[in-house]
Amino acid sequence: MNGAQALIRTLTGCGVDVCFSNPGTSEMHFVAALDAVPQLRGVLCLHEGTATGAADGYGRMTGRPAAALLHLGPGLANGLANLHNARRARTPLLAVVGDHATYHKQFDAPLESDIDALASSVSVWVQRPAGSAGVAAAAAQAVAAAMAPPGGVATLILPADVSWSQGAQPVPALAVPAPRPVPGEAVSSAAAVLRSGEPCVVLLGGDGTRRPGLEAASRIALATGARVIGETFPSRLERGAGLPGLERLAYLAEFAIAQLGDVRHLILAGASAPVSFFAHPGKPSSLVPDGCQVHVLAGPADDAPGALTALADLAAPDAKPVPQQPWRPALPDGDLTGESAAAVIGALLPEDAIVSDEANTSGLWLPGATAGTPPHDWLTLTGGAIGQGLPLATGAALASPGRRVLALEADGSAMYTISALWTHAREGLDITTIIFSNRAYAILGMELDRAGATAAGEAARSLLDLSRPSLNFAALAEGMGVPASRASTAAEFAGQLRRALAEPGPHLIEALVPPLG
Repeated sequence: MNGAQALIRTLTGCGVDVCFSNPGTSEMHFVAALDAVPQLRGVLCLHEGTATGAADGYGRMTGRPAAALLHLGPGLANGLANLHNARRARTPLLAVVGDHATYHKQFDAPLESDIDALASSVSVWVQRPAGSAGVAAAAAQAVAAAMAPPGGVATLILPADVSWSQGAQPVPALAVPAPRPVPGEAVSSAAAVLRSGEPCVVLLGGDGTRRPGLEAASRIALATGARVIGETFPSRLERGAGLPGLERLAYLAEFAIAQLGDVRHLILAGASAPVSFFAHPGKPSSLVPDGCQVHVLAGPADDAPGALTALADLAAPDAKPVPQQPWRPALPDGDLTGESAAAVIGALLPEDAIVSDEANTSGLWLPGATAGTPPHDWLTLTGGAIGQGLPLATGAALASPGRRVLALEADGSAMYTISALWTHAREGLDITTIIFSNRAYAILGMELDRAGATAAGEAARSLLDLSRPSLNFAALAEGMGVPASRASTAAEFAGQLRRALAEPGPHLIEALVPPLG
């Protein structure tokens, strides 16, 4: 058995059953081995950013890694932005990066690069087996490293001759530790803080934004008066009618500072202490209010839902969680705006949907409009590297057959990985993509004003403008095999979304909305 076959048999034995691929010459023996091991499904992506983003979406929904097959250092570099997002989401993910044959590297061929250095910037584990005899053991270690709490990217660098050489055998999966239980002292300390009478906020992150953590946090809030806030960009938030609602920390630093206000105790449950996304003149980097003490109930590798439940049992033994009541907005009429589009989505969002949210400024009204819709999952742009939404939806759909996925996408962000639509069509995925087409990098226009730069003139504003010519996303989608339409009124948008949700397979709606402000 050659190294590639042993590698793939080991991966399937470890629970890895899909590989999002953009292969090249160095990976051809891996590609050929897919026929010998059909248990690993190969999914072709036309750009490495789609492959890595799709692996992120798959891992967020299943809790186990997908593989992303990348070609040498440049292929890894193309996929790096969404590996960064996966790192921030703490998603279990296996990056398999093909490399030149070991004996060929000394010749400094045109595609030679420092793969190890690139991979180490986003990975919790990086290794390159020296020969085919060690490749299966390395694969098992990679999967275990990716799944070890809190989860992360493991990168296996695969020299071409390690793939094609004989003498390899698969190995069994390694044991993966469970999240660490939180010591009783941390729970009792947090309970004492909650009983102090001073303003408290419990900040949720990681697995704390799933139903068990949300319900425990809701009990705590009801009994103690503490506020519960979620991190700005949760990797996966369970929400909707029947689950406790969760206020999220604002993206803009000045709004987050006002949101935290006079808080004197910040209890972290799976989240990190909040910081501003960017530095701005005269504004603080840390969002923890002056005079506020930070208490760690559960770190990223800890059992946050278990810790929250233990804290609720101690501080709020008789309290019951307060569920969000069912509610949908009425279908609007008139012009199509970010606000009216959110109302349409809230009115029509299917039960058990998965939302991949990269709507950016056009999505400001989405949380309120969808809070009382049937239960659903919400996936966000965890690392801030745009171009994640369409690939993330790809992986989520493959991970969750039978569930409708909505990709809510800003037009500028969509262009980073627009070729993901081709994979949606090829795989027949039940993804409805909504492009909020405001023909601008609107969020950068806002940041230009916030940054305190000198008054922006025509040259500066032109770099934030997506007109001249305007993009036609319906035409782009049709060219990649995805049925598409364009809407300029709320009624058109509602009719098109209703039809898209009623039909299997992918669809795209280009929502022509004005820029924010």
